[in-house]
Amino acid sequence: MAQERGSGKTGGAKTGGSKTGGGAGRGERGRFTAFGLAAEAEPIAAGFYVVATPIGNLRDITLRALSTLAAADAVLAEDTRVTKHLLAHYGITTPLYSYHEHSGEGVRARLIERVREGQALALVSDAGTPLVSDPGYKLVEEAIAAGLPVTPIPGPSAILSALVVSGLPSDRFFFEGFLPAKSAARRTRLSALAEIPGTLLVFEAPHRLPEMLADAAAVLGERPAVVARELTKMFETVRRGSLATLAAEFAEEGPPKGEIVVLIGEASGETRRARAESDLDAALVDALATHSVKDAAAIVAAQTGLPKRDVYARALELGKRGREG
Repeated sequence: MAQERGSGKTGGAKTGGSKTGGGAGRGERGRFTAFGLAAEAEPIAAGFYVVATPIGNLRDITLRALSTLAAADAVLAEDTRVTKHLLAHYGITTPLYSYHEHSGEGVRARLIERVREGQALALVSDAGTPLVSDPGYKLVEEAIAAGLPVTPIPGPSAILSALVVSGLPSDRFFFEGFLPAKSAARRTRLSALAEIPGTLLVFEAPHRLPEMLADAAAVLGERPAVVARELTKMFETVRRGSLATLAAEFAEEGPPKGEIVVLIGEASGETRRARAESDLDAALVDALATHSVKDAAAIVAAQTGLPKRDVYARALELGKRGREG
């Protein structure tokens, strides 16, 4: 998730003069156009509205989202240039203001005050559902703390779109966001994610994709993976294969273009057992360097939660190998 800095700066969203009564109390309703037909937006009560917008294809927006954007007193956008195009496409003239990761405490305070005075504010990101690797968390957090209503207007999500076409298990999954940009830090984080029981999903910048896949293959081993690119757009592609295979293919082809979601399948039972045995052996070797077999087994059993009898048997085997070596 993009970090919002509480810098106290007052730049960002323009609050202007407040209106009383909000979207619900205005004499003239907002309007929007869809399928070539003009429509009047239903009035909405004061509060914050978290509105999902298309991730590429402008038709992937709900009628409720259009009505909310048209009825709101203002739309708070990550990048007004992107959202301006969406609003113009649907004939929405709601005032558009900037709210992004650098918007500080002063901006949030003024936005909260606007809602207190009776306004309805719609929060959008450049694409997809706000707050998911996008700005907005701090604003929603502070609005809830202030006792103000926050309403979700659901819709497109790159995460779920990628998951349902991946062919990987979708009953359990974990969204990581962006991995660290540097290889060493990325491998450390991948190691921490290795034991998560489910499909892993990450966002990745195109120029880092080949190296990221290579690191994932080195750390996580032989796992199925998917690279979903430009979902819902003209050049949408979904590539499937093992981590090692995809890493080799993209290393040869070079970085792709566009928005990317990488999905990594759960380790097989055999892989998990091998990793667990390797981790146990490493812990025992470390403990045996300074302790007796009995004491080393007791220490590692306490650390791992494994049965002491099993750990002791493995410690004996490792100790025997060490003496023979």
